Amino acid sequence: MRDPSERPLIDALRRGEASAFDAAYGRYRGRIYGFLLRLTRRRDVAEDLFQETWLKLARHAPKLAEDTDLRAWLFTVARNAWVSHRRWSMLDVSRLVALEDDAMPVLDAPDPDARADAARGVERLERALAALPAASREVLLLVGVEGFDQEQAAAMLGISYAALRQRLARARAQLAERLAMVETKEALA
Repeated sequence: MRDPSERPLIDALRRGEASAFDAAYGRYRGRIYGFLLRLTRRRDVAEDLFQETWLKLARHAPKLAEDTDLRAWLFTVARNAWVSHRRWSMLDVSRLVALEDDAMPVLDAPDPDARADAARGVERLERALAALPAASREVLLLVGVEGFDQEQAAAMLGISYAALRQRLARARAQLAERLAMVETKEALA
């Protein structure tokens, strides 16, 4: 377990306390939903997988190990739900859905022009990220956005540390390339 302050929460989840589930939901709902929304690029799919993730916690909470890293466990469940969904359905990967404001980071720039510039930068980054292959997008989201260390991300993805490092390097290069394309399109428009 990475966060020792989660120990009481894990213990309460294992005992089946509803307040513990509420606390876990309150702590991680935004991050899990944002992760799924960016992976799927479809609000309806993200909402279904989000619900599936929390139902799995409700069902498996009594079986959690005492040293469970709840954040890693939830992201692994969410990612696995997404992988299963992709495997069993035909997703239209060419369609990009704009993210709603609730999935966008809060922009705390000091003045309106700086906020507008920051919002445009985030929008460019989201478009570039959405254009990446799914495997690249998921590794960047886990490591770059959600802050998992590379060893945790490798375990979550079921790949070796070396494979993760290669995938991450390739994903970063792809993101830089896509970001440059988005910026070039904007400059020409």
